[in-house]
Amino acid sequence: MNKLRRIDLNLLVTLHALLVEKHVSRAAQRLHKSQPAVSHALANLRIIFDDPLLVRRTGKLELTSRANELLPPLTEALHQLGMLIKQPAFDPAQAKRVFRLAMSDYGSRVILPGLVRILRSNAPGIDLQVVQASRTSMLTGVQDGDIDMAFGVFHSPLSDELRTHTLFIEHFVCAADRNTLPKEGGLEKTEWLRRPHVLVAMQSSESNEIENTLHREGVTRRVAMTLPHWGVASRVVENTDLILTAARRSFDLFLEDSPLQLFTPPYPIDPFEFSMAWHSRRESDAGHNWMRRAIIEMLREDGTKEPDE
Repeated sequence: MNKLRRIDLNLLVTLHALLVEKHVSRAAQRLHKSQPAVSHALANLRIIFDDPLLVRRTGKLELTSRANELLPPLTEALHQLGMLIKQPAFDPAQAKRVFRLAMSDYGSRVILPGLVRILRSNAPGIDLQVVQASRTSMLTGVQDGDIDMAFGVFHSPLSDELRTHTLFIEHFVCAADRNTLPKEGGLEKTEWLRRPHVLVAMQSSESNEIENTLHREGVTRRVAMTLPHWGVASRVVENTDLILTAARRSFDLFLEDSPLQLFTPPYPIDPFEFSMAWHSRRESDAGHNWMRRAIIEMLREDGTKEPDE
């Protein structure tokens, strides 16, 4: 063990190159090092092994008996070390593991149907645990390792250890019962403000893009109902004068055979980036990398435009 302390891995790699090439210059080229650096390493190796290792005979370098003995176990040892640090291959068809995902009800509608189809077809042994939480709680879960991936609108700055990828840019639309709208389908600012509104949010005091826009315009709306989930949001608007303003993809499941009419908000509400967040410690996990790529590709194939990176 004491002798091992005198050797670093680079010296063993250099020794292997020298024994294989039997030539200092070619070994240097193989290692992308200078010839003097390899010659210096050879001098150290001769001291460590108490053997010349390479000797010149008839104008060429030849291996000593000791070097010939060293080459097979050294080759195997370096191979084993390479396998030790090599990222293991990931076979989704054979994988059995659980991914913990955090997302809002909106995120569930956008991501889960397509993702589940991919998993059932390509990775049937992968299970999902999906939780709903506030943006802050999602990121805390990712930071602490309780959550593999979180999906939502994550404003900077984030922890240096967290990574994000913008999946798509989303826009807001309004929905109202079409029988309560003018023939052209939309509403002017005054009428839009006069009508009662439905807000979908985890907490009624939660800051959101709509209220931020109205605050900049110096106006307020009356929120007649606040809901924590989407399951009933569109249904409560039907046959009433209520208005629901939300992300466009929120309505994809409700438009068929629905009395609702979608229209552009009279106040220009800034679009938002919907992102995926994970911890940098996960980037050496081949399965985690596969799952992230699968989600990105799924949304791209669904026609969701991804911003330039």
